[in-house]
Amino acid sequence: MAELVVDEVYLKEIDKARRELRALISQKNCAPIMLRLAWHDAGTYDAKSKTGGPNGSIRNEEEHSHGANSGLKIAIDLCEEVKAKHPTITYADLYQLAGVVAVEITGGPDISFVPGRKDSNACTEEGRLPDANQGFKHLKDVFYRMGLSDKDIVALSGAHTLGRAHLERSGFDGPWTRDPLKFDNSYFVELLKGEEYSEGLLKLWTDETLLDVPEFRRYVELYAKDEDGFFRDYAESHKKLSELGFTPTDSVTKEETQRIITLELKLSKLGVAVVAAVVAFSCFSEIHKRMK
Repeated sequence: MAELVVDEVYLKEIDKARRELRALISQKNCAPIMLRLAWHDAGTYDAKSKTGGPNGSIRNEEEHSHGANSGLKIAIDLCEEVKAKHPTITYADLYQLAGVVAVEITGGPDISFVPGRKDSNACTEEGRLPDANQGFKHLKDVFYRMGLSDKDIVALSGAHTLGRAHLERSGFDGPWTRDPLKFDNSYFVELLKGEEYSEGLLKLWTDETLLDVPEFRRYVELYAKDEDGFFRDYAESHKKLSELGFTPTDSVTKEETQRIITLELKLSKLGVAVVAAVVAFSCFSEIHKRMK
């Protein structure tokens, strides 16, 4: 495999792929499964052994056939449409970018994205992802293994505001919130209402444990009251998850990537300002002519 070089050409391809993903996800209403794909590719990371993580390995049948990944071949195939148009982008970057876009277009926070992840064919053993049938100890074991914190656990759980469980994939059925295609803090609001007020909505063991464990519950209560605070913490935790075991390539550091992205945004804003100035000047000239 050729060495990955993250230069301005690659960054432009990332930008084009981002636009393609926005259109695709909007058209197919597939934000939930795209987010799940990004998470499940990243969530196999083991901080001690430095194995797994967001490396695109989930595209291989050996891994996407794991029970926890049931149904994700749909998202993998959808991403192939974008990959075909932008073949230089790694699967690892593409899947994480899809997750970022899925959150963005459903009303969630903007998540900083740094490209440069390398693809791997080394699949991890089954059992590294969270099991909805288990409680807080299992949840902590899984996320601590990745190097994440209690706050990360709760913030990332808030993404259940998107999507629903499918009986044929997980053995569970139903959405967690009233509007499963909108990213907001309603997952936490519904959790605190209790069963009698959330009839028809899904609550798994891994959801209930967020209320039962004090170090989790304090964040649930905070996020239910403060959506902006949830968005800030979620964006930070999602970024951490998407970069587990990932170090930017030598050709471009995180700072350089951010500088290029910031420069492009400034140029874009400058372009808008110039257009606005031209329009204003034209209007002023027309008014001046009529006053003569």
